[in-house]
Amino acid sequence: MPARLLLIVVMSLSLVACGSGKLRGDGPPSSGSTRIRGLPGDAIPRPEARSRYGNGPVYEVLGKRYQVMPSSSGYQERGVASWYGKKFHGNLTSNREVYDMHSMTAAHKSLPLPTYVRVRNLQNDKSIVVRVNDRGPFIHNRIIDLSYAAAARLDMLRDGTSLVEVTAIDFDTPAGDRPTRKTTAPVSEASLPPSVQPAVEPASAPLAGSARIFVQVGAFGDRANAERRLGELAASGIDNAFIHEDASARPSLLRVRIGPVARVIDYDILVEELENIGITDPYLVLE
Repeated sequence: MPARLLLIVVMSLSLVACGSGKLRGDGPPSSGSTRIRGLPGDAIPRPEARSRYGNGPVYEVLGKRYQVMPSSSGYQERGVASWYGKKFHGNLTSNREVYDMHSMTAAHKSLPLPTYVRVRNLQNDKSIVVRVNDRGPFIHNRIIDLSYAAAARLDMLRDGTSLVEVTAIDFDTPAGDRPTRKTTAPVSEASLPPSVQPAVEPASAPLAGSARIFVQVGAFGDRANAERRLGELAASGIDNAFIHEDASARPSLLRVRIGPVARVIDYDILVEELENIGITDPYLVLE
């Protein structure tokens, strides 16, 4: 392969809408510059060509490099969502569209632009569909930045952040198997490439209204290894960890979990504590 094909394409994101993340109180404009409208319905998924802008394949922001996924197929992740509003209203997004805080859009660090995703608020079980047309959020431990309207639909404006599940709606999947407006299609962990293994259990897990949220930090076939992980957590001061035996797996697995976790701030603190002891891939699970 010619060496020039291996060159990294670094794109400039000087106009990225969410480089600084969501600001508390970043809501509707107080001036008459834009009109406050009623909340819109979901974005309507449809096949679209990749944008000429914002698709990398590699780009750099604040000294850190990010890689754009070749496809959204099979993507599902749980983590923290934030939102952005009037500070960026009217600015260009990463794919050179005009950001409209009243539209159902979002920013993501690695999904192709545009991509349609279903976002489910794990703390109240509200669900929306948005169109990803921007890059971000570039704040640690955040997986998606929602527009003001999208955040309002998920009832997360007051808190500013929420624990969410993000599932891509791709058009490589037969229509009958895609997520719909009312549900999230199950995603098989075995069907995903290693780079997008979901930080979740299957999407058929109980909904947040009747479930608690836990952080999983390992799944072991050997009890000694699970006990060792439990000891590492206890030694670091994390005392609400336990071993959940999953007899439904073949062979059965011993899953080490922490929680329940009720608030984003608790999750953020826990993630930092885990990183301090070298655990960088916690999964959010519902039970």
